[in-house]
Amino acid sequence: MTPETWLAERRHLVENRYRLGVQAAGEYPAERRVAGTPLLAPAHWIPADPIPLASVRLEFDPAAASSAVAATSLPPGYASYAEAVTGLARPAVFENRPTYRLLDADLAGPGPILRFGRGSYFDSMNTGEAAAHEYAAGRDDLRTAIGNPWDPARRPINVAISTLTIRSDKDRGSRFYLHWRDPSKVGHAGGLYQVAPSGIFQPTSDETSDFSLWHNILRELSEELLGRPEDYGVPVDYTNWPFAARVTAGLTDGTVRAQCVGLGVDPLTFATDLLTVLSIDADVFDDLFGEVVAGNEEGRVLAPLPFSAAAVDDYVRHQPMQAAGAALLQLAWSHQLG
Repeated sequence: MTPETWLAERRHLVENRYRLGVQAAGEYPAERRVAGTPLLAPAHWIPADPIPLASVRLEFDPAAASSAVAATSLPPGYASYAEAVTGLARPAVFENRPTYRLLDADLAGPGPILRFGRGSYFDSMNTGEAAAHEYAAGRDDLRTAIGNPWDPARRPINVAISTLTIRSDKDRGSRFYLHWRDPSKVGHAGGLYQVAPSGIFQPTSDETSDFSLWHNILRELSEELLGRPEDYGVPVDYTNWPFAARVTAGLTDGTVRAQCVGLGVDPLTFATDLLTVLSIDADVFDDLFGEVVAGNEEGRVLAPLPFSAAAVDDYVRHQPMQAAGAALLQLAWSHQLG
């Protein structure tokens, strides 16, 4: 395959992500679709009712063996899909950072649990994004080799924590935030809308203290809604970080509510997202965030949208939105989490 052919296929993927994702979802059983959206999940990944985020138990096995990574069609001189993206179509934000790799999940049982091992960001690029590239080009060798995309034994699974942030105002109406991912800046899901914030579950520097869903959300909130840099390699003192301490205090006094509504897989890229909802009382939200930024390193933040049936339906059914964001919006509205 020539570099020119590979680049043409890559452009076709980037320009048609939403359509291809909807098409790919149709190739899976209807019962695997989350809330009628393209997102896929087995039954034990979706709880019947929202669960407090703090109730999700995490286990970490740093010695867990890695899942096999299948090869894909590549231009000469490149040993992996991530190498080809780096050499031929590198976006602004593209680093092979360490991640927590999903080993097992059960969110529908009496004791919700997520088990993780060590992984890296490029693991997902070399499997899921590569499979999406092949699908866009009319090939399915890698998708066939992976098989069931929600089985951690079939491929390495990184997890993004996607959080629907709601400014909760019972009197004047609640509002929520979305992010448009700029394809020139990101390697995954460029050109699509997503809830804000959303980021890969990964450590900054301390593998132990950063092994926390809540800490990950705090960092992404600061980065995506306040525009502050996320400094990888620098330890984070969550206790003495004023922003983190204030948001965390809200969990205790009830002005901030963090809930999990499931886990799901994108039918095109196999990106896997933990679906969380963060509802913050309006006065506390305004004190914490002031004026939310209009953009960040990965794209553009939309003006706050009304958390209403019409707005939810518009983005779930009619806008080019990531499957995880669409499912999260639909579930949050169904459970009335605003």
